Amino acid sequence: MSETSARLLALLSLLQARRDWPGILLAERLEVSPRTVRRDVDRLRDLGYPVRATKGPDGGYRLDAGADLPPLLFDDDQAIAVAVALQTATTTVTGIEEGALRALATVRQVMPARLRQRVDALQVTTVDRYANRRTTVDSEKLIAIGMAVRAQEVLRFDYASPGASEDEWVPPRKVEPHHLVTWGGRWYLVGWDLERKDWRTFRVDRMTPKTPTGPRFNQRELPAPDVATYISSRFHGQDQNPCRGEAILQAKASDIAQWAGRGAFVEEVTPTSCRLVLTAWSWTGLAATFGMFECDLEFVGPQELKDAAAQLAARYQEAAS
Repeated sequence: MSETSARLLALLSLLQARRDWPGILLAERLEVSPRTVRRDVDRLRDLGYPVRATKGPDGGYRLDAGADLPPLLFDDDQAIAVAVALQTATTTVTGIEEGALRALATVRQVMPARLRQRVDALQVTTVDRYANRRTTVDSEKLIAIGMAVRAQEVLRFDYASPGASEDEWVPPRKVEPHHLVTWGGRWYLVGWDLERKDWRTFRVDRMTPKTPTGPRFNQRELPAPDVATYISSRFHGQDQNPCRGEAILQAKASDIAQWAGRGAFVEEVTPTSCRLVLTAWSWTGLAATFGMFECDLEFVGPQELKDAAAQLAARYQEAAS
């Protein structure tokens, strides 16, 4: 029985790590027969995991999203990352305080003793470098706007402009939402304003989305190479720093945004990685700035940044030895 349980956990871990698994490959990984894999998949289904059989030459399996959230399986690093993220989750998003605390208690309760001690030692106190200008945003508002961005549906919302009078009625804005970003401790929506026929940037804390959303649209091309360039030019005009580069960081966008600096652009790539764009006066200084984040990273470009990073790595290696 214990052998079967261990095999089920191993199978679940494999299904969570990759979208599609050929049945033969699963059998090889688990060192069992394809028939045993089929039986184990049926056991996972009985436990509430929505494992779907996929068609193809060899056939396979996929772990789909279900109506209910079944138990999840984390390795040690993932469990620690989740615990730390939950402690800092309320920095810029409101309405999740109680849920974050309950989730942290749940994760901690099922941790083995060795991990629980590490988590208890990581009592994080968030020092907000943008406390004088940061605005928190309700999580439901972010979800509503994010869903409109992903579905490419026209978003209608009331917008509290600073110069507008409380007694003055302002018609709802109608915007084709393009991207949801953070800049300098605030959330912004970049979109095409249908009334003004131009690109606009809206502070999310001033938005009140309306339902239902409007019709679907074909996404327009930004008047810039990417969202980072557009946001940077929108707030700072032509950047005075001559060196500009970007990298993919293996860390949550919300964590990097706290420390990246006011002129940085942070964009979520996956729930655990983000794209960071920075500027500096020199390529070496820019490479050093990227290196201050304690996470794995991959330089996107330009080549001058990659060359500076290689030179800096060689210099540090020589200094360390």
